[in-house]
Amino acid sequence: MSLPTRKLGELTVSAQGLGCMGMSQSYGAGDDTESIATLRRAVELGVTLLDTSVSTV
Repeated sequence: MSLPTRKLGELTVSAQGLGCMGMSQSYGAGDDTESIATLRRAVELGVTLLDTSVSTV
């Protein structure tokens, strides 16, 4: 599957991204099996923007 893309600096990434912060913190313990399945499915669907930033206040 191919998603629309956008330029992000010198990178070209999918217009739709996946927020990954909740896979490791902030919403309780992460579930590795579920997180890996989610990441694999996102890549299958064409997602190339994985947001792993930590939220700061």
